[in-house]
Amino acid sequence: MVYKITLIPGDGIGPEVSEAARHCVDATGVKIDWEIAEAGADVIPKYGTPLPASTLASIRKNKVALKGPLTTPIGTGFRSVNVAIRKELDLYACLRPTRSYKGVRSRYENIDLVIVRENTEDLYAGIEFEEGKPETKTLISEIEKLSKKNIRPDSGLSIKPISVSGSKRIAKFAFEYAVRHQRKKVTAISKANIMKFTDGLFFSATREVAKDYEGKIEYEERLIDNMCMQLVQKPELYDVLCLPNLYGDILSDLCAGLIGGLGIAPGANLGEGIAVFEAIHGSAPKYAGQNKVNPTAMILSAVLMLDYLGENDAARRLDNAVAAVIAAGKDVTYDLKPDRNDPTAVGTSQMADAIIAAL
Repeated sequence: MVYKITLIPGDGIGPEVSEAARHCVDATGVKIDWEIAEAGADVIPKYGTPLPASTLASIRKNKVALKGPLTTPIGTGFRSVNVAIRKELDLYACLRPTRSYKGVRSRYENIDLVIVRENTEDLYAGIEFEEGKPETKTLISEIEKLSKKNIRPDSGLSIKPISVSGSKRIAKFAFEYAVRHQRKKVTAISKANIMKFTDGLFFSATREVAKDYEGKIEYEERLIDNMCMQLVQKPELYDVLCLPNLYGDILSDLCAGLIGGLGIAPGANLGEGIAVFEAIHGSAPKYAGQNKVNPTAMILSAVLMLDYLGENDAARRLDNAVAAVIAAGKDVTYDLKPDRNDPTAVGTSQMADAIIAAL
């Protein structure tokens, strides 16, 4: 079988890590017809936008995309190109596994956590009102009437929508992921003791979904502030973490810190029958074109893509090859060396070659 997949190289270091991931995927033997699509800061002169309609059309057609890091230039009408892609395609579930790899410097060992983050609601919905604008003053006045609480007149406002339907579908995604991957527990996380009608709703909706998995998957709830402490003190107690958008964004970086950083943290954004796989880290334009940066996060995102396609053997072999190269510590980029100035560090493409050799 040949898969038609959209490849968005991105900008900054994106083209280098994307090419590394593509070579690794091709080396597994899985047949892929890559359709190149453009996005990011570098394509604005050509298209007048960092997110061309043709790129979205390619993802909609092919249903699967592997995307390199993108830069969102100021003043382009986008808060974030990455967020815009998720919203346009209703990629409601952000999946971010974090697992320890032998050979990566970290204060922790044997971390194995999965972040499942709701992608479309919460404060990231982008419903904001700028301080001093007439509509903001009107909204402040209406809120004061309805809530009987005062808001300082020089305030900016952000609206935090969290729905029953949105919460239930991300909860179902988390539980289904746990079942498919033989995980044992789902922990829902919010700040329900303070935000009772939004975060409290997230808990109540998730509880309803949890009932369908009683006897299969353990369910528990934690408050976000306590959860941060728990993850630092005893991460081994947790498994799949299910969160609203903002908390999920924050905890995914915290969990990446537990395993050594964003350089080895993959990501996926999934909707109904459509998925975009991407590394968590940014485009790091100052390193562009230097063949220097660590391609691991992008390659591991491709591992998630192979798993999504049902190419489980290829996914396992590529993941094992990445682990073997990192553990050996020879053919790795500078950030994976004990001394970042180690002259034996290899470049992006050379590390990919070593991973291919280890397949």
